[in-house]
Amino acid sequence: MKPASFGYERPRDLQAALALLGGAEVSTKIIAGGQSLGPMLNLRLVEPQMIVDISGLDELKQVERRGDELVLGACVTHADIEDGRVPDVTRGAMQGVAGNIAYRAVRNRGTVGGSLSHADPAADWVSALSALGAKLTLRSLAGARTVTMEEFIVGALESALRVGEIVETIHVPSRPASAHWGYVKSCRKTGEFAHAIGAVLIDPSVATARVVIGAIDAAPIVITNATELFGGRIAGDYKERFEGRVADLLLVKAGVANAAHRHIHVNVLKRAVREAAA
Repeated sequence: MKPASFGYERPRDLQAALALLGGAEVSTKIIAGGQSLGPMLNLRLVEPQMIVDISGLDELKQVERRGDELVLGACVTHADIEDGRVPDVTRGAMQGVAGNIAYRAVRNRGTVGGSLSHADPAADWVSALSALGAKLTLRSLAGARTVTMEEFIVGALESALRVGEIVETIHVPSRPASAHWGYVKSCRKTGEFAHAIGAVLIDPSVATARVVIGAIDAAPIVITNATELFGGRIAGDYKERFEGRVADLLLVKAGVANAAHRHIHVNVLKRAVREAAA
């Protein structure tokens, strides 16, 4: 199939893009890498009257370190991270995630901001950046606001973006040297979207853990104080202390009724914990 006809605008800068989005009286979609929007247009799952192409905006491709965090422009590609063109303050965590997203052709064009804006529960950055404690700056003609990943992803294919607003930057905290990282996803074959994701950031030195169960038909389950998953205490032996039954109960609470599906999610999370402890 081919997409329905639509208008096309390629603004010269971010302010012009925001003016188009804020002043449009027609249904509008933003395109950056187009790896999600392109197929949706072809299948006519979406039929916007106008496409605003932000792929040429240099303001959204900037990368800088600010204190103890990395600030990524929304149009930084997965390949930029995979190939080390972006400083990795997460000590290999982001580079590992980027290198296993879909296929190289997708990684060459797909953007971090576009992936987050699409809010697919099975997308890698949705779970990985939630576990890393990232925040987003959202911008419109009215100004900018900052939200956490937990606030931004509100449901399956549903984000906190308002009309006329775009993801401008992603703020990723530096990963402490004492913090352990584990990220595991289950796919039927290489390159497909995951049907279970487990992401963990565990720091036994300060007894903290962020745990994410992703690729469910809702916003990911983000556990910011994950002591309950480790018998009430996060210590050096956390791998042995992991309690799958607690994860199973969290999945039930999130609406995952199928016991087989929960079993897969729990085991993927267990593998992520083991990877962190390795």
